[in-house]
Amino acid sequence: MISDGIEDEEKWLAEGIAGLQQNAFYMHRALDSNNLRDALKYSAQMLSELRTSRLTPHKYYELYMRAFDELRKLEMFFKEETRRGCSVIDLYELVQHAGNILPRLYLLCTVGSVYIKSKEAPAKDVLKDLVEMCRGIQHPVRGLFLRSYLSQVSRDKLPDIGSEYEGDADTVMDAVEFVLQNFTEMNKLWVRMQHQGPSREREKREKERSELRDLVGKNLHVLSQIEGVDLDMYKDNVLPRVLEQVVNCKDELAQYYLMDCIIQVFPDEYHLQTLETLLGACPQLQPTVDIKTVLSQLMDRLSNYAASSAEVLPEFLQVEAFAKLSNAIGKVIEAQVDMPVVGAITLYVSLLTFTLRVHPDRLDYVDQVLGACVKKLSGKAKLEDNKATKQIVALLSAPLEKYNDIVIALKLSNYPRVMDHLDTGTNKVMAVVIIQSIMKNNTCISTADKVEALFELIKGLIKDLDGTPVEELDEEDFKEEQSSVARLIHMLHNDDPEEMLKIICTVKKHILTGGPTRLPFTVPPLIFSALKLVRRLQGQDGDVVGEEVPATPKKIFQLLHQTIEALLSVPAPELALRLYLQCAEAANDCDLEPVAYEFFTQAFILYEEEVADSKAQVTAIHLIIGTLQRMNVFGVENRDTLTHKATGYSAKLLKKPDQCRAVYACSHLFWVDDQDGVKDGERVLLCLKRALRIANAAQQMANVTRGSSGPVTLFVEILNKYLYFFEKGNPQITSAAIQGLVELITTEMQSDTTTSDPSADAFFASTLRYIQFQKQKGGTMGEKYETIKV
Repeated sequence: MISDGIEDEEKWLAEGIAGLQQNAFYMHRALDSNNLRDALKYSAQMLSELRTSRLTPHKYYELYMRAFDELRKLEMFFKEETRRGCSVIDLYELVQHAGNILPRLYLLCTVGSVYIKSKEAPAKDVLKDLVEMCRGIQHPVRGLFLRSYLSQVSRDKLPDIGSEYEGDADTVMDAVEFVLQNFTEMNKLWVRMQHQGPSREREKREKERSELRDLVGKNLHVLSQIEGVDLDMYKDNVLPRVLEQVVNCKDELAQYYLMDCIIQVFPDEYHLQTLETLLGACPQLQPTVDIKTVLSQLMDRLSNYAASSAEVLPEFLQVEAFAKLSNAIGKVIEAQVDMPVVGAITLYVSLLTFTLRVHPDRLDYVDQVLGACVKKLSGKAKLEDNKATKQIVALLSAPLEKYNDIVIALKLSNYPRVMDHLDTGTNKVMAVVIIQSIMKNNTCISTADKVEALFELIKGLIKDLDGTPVEELDEEDFKEEQSSVARLIHMLHNDDPEEMLKIICTVKKHILTGGPTRLPFTVPPLIFSALKLVRRLQGQDGDVVGEEVPATPKKIFQLLHQTIEALLSVPAPELALRLYLQCAEAANDCDLEPVAYEFFTQAFILYEEEVADSKAQVTAIHLIIGTLQRMNVFGVENRDTLTHKATGYSAKLLKKPDQCRAVYACSHLFWVDDQDGVKDGERVLLCLKRALRIANAAQQMANVTRGSSGPVTLFVEILNKYLYFFEKGNPQITSAAIQGLVELITTEMQSDTTTSDPSADAFFASTLRYIQFQKQKGGTMGEKYETIKV
């Protein structure tokens, strides 16, 4: 059925074009022979083809354009006739005798154009006559195209200021009156189209109407081009008349399109000075009109106008643009009760964008927009509409992008209240955006109050907002989110120790609510931030009494102890142990022996009770040994207790090679190479001998289980320890002991039961080369090595 209709229309168009071309051919013959009457006769017959009602607007336009081209030629002929002495007034009278009204009016408009150009009558009189006569065509499509033709032929003949057709003092008003009258009649015809035909074809008619909208809109473009239309005339006459027509037509399509036309064709400064009038029409439009897009475009244009020059900014303040726009948006939302939430938020996004571009210094305006959005969202559940959520994110992102400083956003009291309306997922996305803004702009958050406000904003990352278990979240996303929080903690800083301690306490309060899965990410950066403060306060001391005591290392260490204890609920013993050791080292630098001893005690308790995995035990004991080696705050008794514990645990590791390495590492606890360091050569030797016994036992176990004694790597490693302490001057490490160990390794390597290992062989060869190198170097060291035979 549809294809049949299309074929019929193509046939009707072809017939119309054929009839038009045939009569145009006869018209041209008459023109060539200067036969005026025949020319008028055939031109009227040609134009009669435009009387058809069978074509859609799109096809009718094709037919109209062919007729338009022919009318251009006819107009040239009329001009020639007047030059040859034919009276243009007679010609004007003559064409009015055409048989049918539509061809008659087309011919009248064509002659009217020549009549105005001849200046034998005032332009305003001819134009008034033509615009009135066109009322004779009330068929919507035919009437629209006729009036479009009138507009086309008259646009360069309006009695405008500076025009050759300029008349008396009211000349501009005459031009404006003509265009407005033509616009009004065309709009009525355009609106009337929706009532033509059966209701089942309404959608099709609306599509056809949409195709014809530019015919109506061109009138507004012509109005904007009239030189004499200054601000006063626009304010007093043009805009009120146009808006009256827009409001009264009560048609959704026409109202949206014409409001858009007004905004696009007239100058920005006119919009600014007539803002109240223009905005006053918005609540009067049909509820279904997409007014949010219209207002958004208006605000975009005004924003660009403000950005074009700083000189125009006072005008915005003078006319109170923000207050008027804000008030108008409120009225529109109130009037359009069925407006979806996304529409209202889109309006607020546009208003906020306008505010940030025109009044960036007015934070109260920005907060007012956010407050209006909160009011609109109040009483509603969390947003689930994707489009509305995106608009909220755009609303919240705008201040961050404008100011590049979260500190300014933190001053906005309604900012977190808007965020509260986001669903949990989007709340997290927004929190990440905020953190990324801080990182990108290297923003330092420097007071506890600001940190409190910031963590309130990003609470979606800090704790579970809606009871959703963390286990249900994507692991990679969760890690990325928590890593961003960890990076954020390092951006919180104040040079004043008191304020910095308040910041640390504020962060602690928030992150401890995050649950066991978040703490391993968020506790370490907090600990290191606090340790940084401890280093700055190094050397201060004092007992902690009350809340208002100055920040001291002791007070901070108490806080650190409480914070690390929270990791035990995770559980994360290995991480807690590492952090205890970091704190112990910091306490050592602050010369706080009891504090350092307490942290070591906690580390050993964790090792005993919580660290069960053998690999984790190896890592942990080496960390303990390494940290203890660097400690110089302990007295003899405390140090002996801790070193005894460390060597004891080293010898109890599950695997013999791990035991051996841990025990020889303990030798460094008894020989610290600095001025006041411990130098107990006998206990060093005891550790090394014990390591040798364990290495020997490891060889024997390998021999029993695998039939071969395994590589000699452990012996070579112990040999290197012997050489280290030998060079450091430990009297218990003699050249004879080294010689014996070299020979032992050589014997083991030559044994049939020893498994060959290229890396162990290379290691031993390299060690022997080092001994040889020291012998050849001479001097005191050379003499020491002289007795060793390799």
